[in-house]
Amino acid sequence: MLNIPTIPPIDLEAEAAARARQDSLTKPPGSLGRLEALSIQIAGITGAARPSVARKAVIVMAGDHGVTVEGVSAYPSEVTPQMVLNFVHGGAAINVLARQAGMELIVADAGVNHDFGPRPGLLDAKIAAGTANYLEGPAMSPQQCIAAIERGAGVVRELAAAGCNVLGFGEMGIGNTASASLLTHCLTGRALSDCVGRGTGLDNAGLARKRDLLADAVSRWTDSSKDPLAVLTRFGGFEIAMLTGAMLAAAEARMVLLIDGFIVTSALLVAQRLNPAVIDYCVFAHCSEESGHRGQLDFLGAVPLLDLGLRLGEGTGAALAYPLLAAACAFLADMASFESAGVSQSA
Repeated sequence: MLNIPTIPPIDLEAEAAARARQDSLTKPPGSLGRLEALSIQIAGITGAARPSVARKAVIVMAGDHGVTVEGVSAYPSEVTPQMVLNFVHGGAAINVLARQAGMELIVADAGVNHDFGPRPGLLDAKIAAGTANYLEGPAMSPQQCIAAIERGAGVVRELAAAGCNVLGFGEMGIGNTASASLLTHCLTGRALSDCVGRGTGLDNAGLARKRDLLADAVSRWTDSSKDPLAVLTRFGGFEIAMLTGAMLAAAEARMVLLIDGFIVTSALLVAQRLNPAVIDYCVFAHCSEESGHRGQLDFLGAVPLLDLGLRLGEGTGAALAYPLLAAACAFLADMASFESAGVSQSA
């Protein structure tokens, strides 16, 4: 049985203190827009009226999907371990952007169909060598699903113990936009056709095939359920399940959760159903170009910080958004007040 992390309530006193300070700073009230609200949210999350987000990291969970044999992706499954090695060697987009943002990068093998062996820079959290083909049955067993969630939570608890208080979430796994589409359809009730996109770059024929395959997958689940664990077990990936547990544990530890794109948000849909309080700890980095992400955001009532046409994944949107968090905290802490600067306020 899954032990769902207990998430504390947002610190309303810290929020109120941050809001009062915002109103005292040398600027017209509200003139820094979303940054003001962001600084207040971070204060409530961390429990500090003048919060710091200097202890930051981004975690990338990787896993393979058995359904890729059906042709749901433009790329073969061999790309998953190849990209994991690219992360480890520092050559991927997330490496570049994490370095630019000064964020520690953690890469975890949640279930890649490859034996990496002991390797510096790669966390071995493997549940199995990829999920099963959900056109033939469940992607994973209930035991595997729970183990993946709990393993993801354990990874984040270690980060929290080391002082991390801002965590971006990323993923890698050929075929995982298909899983995310199915999770989104099942957990939001949105039409499946609205949840299925081009992923890594399918052409029109490939997109049509993907939609047909996923509709077939839904029709074959004869004992379908709205239970989030049942949906995750049937259609999820090990990296998505680990992200679910990681998010819940991060909120439990009062971290700021930087939510990336479509696949990461599908994990959040599961986490939110398991413990709705996790949403209070989330900052939505961007809106992905992947079909279905806007619907996820609308379902969660989320407004993203950025809209740059991104659709790479890997946590790249989270790394790009992090400097906005740092800026929001910096001006809350360091900007002069009307009183300290000797500036007259409006009448």
